[in-house]
This record gives sequence, structure tokens and C-alpha cells, in this order.
Amino acid sequence: MPAVSASIKKMSTPQTTAESAKPAGDTSFFGHPKMLASLFSVEMWERFSFYGMQGILLYYMYFTAEQGGLSIDQGLAAGLVGAYGGGVYLSTILGAWLADRLFGSEKVLFGSAIMIMAGHIALALLPGIPGLIAGLVLVGIGSGGLKANATALVGTLYGEKDERRDAGFSIFYMGINLGGLIGPLVTGWLQTSYGFHIGFGAAAVGMAIGLVIYSLGRKRLPDEAHRVPNPLPAKDRTKFGLIFLGILIVVAVLLGTGLVDANNLASSMAYAAIGAAVIYLFLIFRSPLVTGLERKRVVAFIPLFIASAGFWALFQQQFTFIAVYSQEKLDRNLFGWEMPAAWVQSINPVFIIIFAGVMAALWTKLGSKQPSSPLKFSAGLLIMGLAFLAFIPLAGEGKTPLLALVGILFLFTLAELFLSPIGLSVSTKLAPQAFHTQMVALFFLSVSLGTTLAGILAGLYNPDDELPYFLGIGGVAVVLAVGLAAASPAIKKLMGGVR
Repeated sequence: MPAVSASIKKMSTPQTTAESAKPAGDTSFFGHPKMLASLFSVEMWERFSFYGMQGILLYYMYFTAEQGGLSIDQGLAAGLVGAYGGGVYLSTILGAWLADRLFGSEKVLFGSAIMIMAGHIALALLPGIPGLIAGLVLVGIGSGGLKANATALVGTLYGEKDERRDAGFSIFYMGINLGGLIGPLVTGWLQTSYGFHIGFGAAAVGMAIGLVIYSLGRKRLPDEAHRVPNPLPAKDRTKFGLIFLGILIVVAVLLGTGLVDANNLASSMAYAAIGAAVIYLFLIFRSPLVTGLERKRVVAFIPLFIASAGFWALFQQQFTFIAVYSQEKLDRNLFGWEMPAAWVQSINPVFIIIFAGVMAALWTKLGSKQPSSPLKFSAGLLIMGLAFLAFIPLAGEGKTPLLALVGILFLFTLAELFLSPIGLSVSTKLAPQAFHTQMVALFFLSVSLGTTLAGILAGLYNPDDELPYFLGIGGVAVVLAVGLAAASPAIKKLMGGVR
């Protein structure tokens, strides 16, 4: 078995070096490594731009031309927003592959940030459908490249057995939500006061600030952040170049012939996410660089992937169903002033900022006694189902009180804190060494599938008969949560010592 032994040795050496490179006493940022602050900052400003843009995106699509919008059918617009969100997470595959095989996570993150800023500029300056397409393509691909690699870079700051790891990801997640809080407030106010394109321009400025701050600290990342885990041999570069070219040709043919159009884009994106996940798992299982223990850990990740997709299918309806609900059914009157509907999307980040630190402290205090990752996933999915069931008492009523929706979004937040940062963390812990960033991309594929489903499901909502929608979606989530909890002992065994 000399080939296998050589592969194991090749993989273990970088891990050992990376572990020894992490100073045991590096607690300069709230008890965590100093570079967490730099990654916190770039992610915060990227999220400011992303959620600021997404906060007004659906309205831009379905508002009439007199209102500054594009007059797209509301149901179709919701599906397109879901497909766009799914495409963002689907593009993490490309960003992760480029990091793991060609450039390393740090360089891909930097280039992606530049692409995001260009996309927001296109939305701000180019009118109509061409500006929408150009902006969303650039922001979508750029955000996909940044997401997986920012998460992977946070993972390089901690050893596999470092008990601060989940807490560190929770702090990082607070940065995400600080940007998510401020972005919709700024762009929502600018949109109602000065128009959509000024709002999109603010998103571009936010991304530019994040890019400058990150540029000042990027060289202080550990060596592991610049390493290419599984370099692509020079002899294979032509082959992979032709593969990517073939993919582009297939996409062009599908769009050009009308086989994929605006009406079926969401379902096509869902099938693409499922297909990509299956291919990814197949490649990981077949790779000679993956050990037997690592394969078991990947098997353990599969039920977590399914639970994550179910969770995001509900949670991401903040940008589809709840966006429409906030515009049309929510009482947004505050002392005679009507709050912009986009501001509703800042409620969840407020709760995250308040409670993310509490959850991080809780996981740190519990240490090895904290619940396993599968149980945390189960709790998040259960609470998410209960949040949709909480809409039932409001069904059929007139205007929904703002405080009622605030309470439901608090449940969204609690569910998110149990699943989302833990998902980011567990994907790095279960990842084979040769597929470190790509395993994070696999987690984001579950987010892609769920986000796309959020757009599809929103099209099923009937304001004249709301009860089946809330009962069906909430009930299915609760059933999935119970099933995952029952399977958690078996999943934990496959995780091979990873919690």
C-alpha cells in the first residue's frame, strides 16, 4: 500500500505544520486570533453590499415603471430572486475549486471582492434589464467566490481540536449580520427617497470600503491561507480549461434555445444544485487523497446537507415571501411614519448581533459538553418550522402588527444561530484535507438548493388561503427535525471524534 501511505503522509504534513503555526496564546481579538478581526471586517462590508442590494432587489423587479421598477410579474420575480440566490451559493463551487486547485483561498477572495464591487456599479449605472443581468451575474459569481473562501480562511485560524472554533465562527457570523443589518437600512431609505439606482450605488461604496480594509491586512494571514491544498498539475490545465469551456457552451445553448428561461430558471437551478452535490460527493469518495476516516466523515455530512437545504428553504423566504408580505400585509406605520418595507430585513440581523455573542459564549463555556452538531442542526430546523407555524394565528386577518412579525423573525434568528454558523464550522471539521475549501462549497450547495426552493415555494403562497402554506411548510420542517434528532447517534459515530 505505498501509494496510500504516501498520500496520507502528504496530507498530514500540511495539517501538522498548520497546527503548529497557530499560536496557542493568540487571544488578541475577544479571546480569538487577531486575523479574525480582518476577516470579520471584509465579510461585514461584503454583507452590507449584498443584503443592501437584495433588500430592494425584489421590489425593483416587480414595482411598476412609474415606481422606478421593471414591472416583472410578482410571482415570477420572487422565483427569479430565489434562483439568483441559489446561483450565488452554486457559484461557490467555482470559487472553491479555484482556491483548492490553482490560487489558494486568499487570492480568490480578493479577486471575488473586486468582481462584487463591479456588479453593484453595473446595477447603479446601467438601466433596465441589461443592467439587472450584468449586475446580478457579477455579484452572484463574486459573492460565491468570496463566501466559501472567507469561511475557509476563518478555519485556518484554529486547530481541529480548538474548542474556540464554533465560538469563533459565531463571532465571524456576527460580522455578517452587522453588515446585513446596516445594508437594508441604508439602501431601503435611499430607494424610497432617491430611487433604486442610488440604493444600488450605496452597495458599491460599501464593498469598496471592505476591499480597502482587507487589503491592508491580507498579508498577515497564516501561511495555510495562501497554500493551494491540491494543486492542479500543469498537464491537466488544458483538459480542465476545455471542461469549463464546454460548460459555458452548454449554458449558452440552454439559454439561447429557450430550454431554460425566466419561467423555469428556479427549478433548473435546483436541479443543478442537486446534480453538482452528487458529482462533488462522487469525486470526493473516489479520490485517492481521501482516507477511510475522512470518507466516513463525508457520509456523516450527507444528512446534515439535507437538513440544511430544508432549513434554508424556509429561512431564505425573508427575501421572497416575507418581502412581499412586508410590502402588502404588514402594518409598517410608526407614529404616523411608514417604515420602508426593506427595513424588515434588518430585524433578523439585529437579533443576531444581540444573541450571537451569547451563543458563542455558551458554546465556549460548555466546551466538550455542548450538543453535537447533528443535534444543533435538528434544533435549528425544528425552531424554523415553528416560526412558520406561528403565522397561522395571523392568517386571514387584516394588517399584521409589526410586533407579531418581529416575534416570528426572532424565531428565525434563534433557528439560524443553531444551524448556520455551526454548518460553516462543521463543514471545515469534516472536510478531507485535500478538499478543505470545496467541502465548504458543498455546504453552500445546500444553501443554494434551499434558497432556490425558497423562491419556488413563495410562488405557492396564496394570500386568500394562507393556512395550507404555513401548515404544510412548517409541519414538514418539524418532521425533518425529529428524524434528524433520532439519527444523530449514528451520525455522530460516523463523524469519527468530530463534534
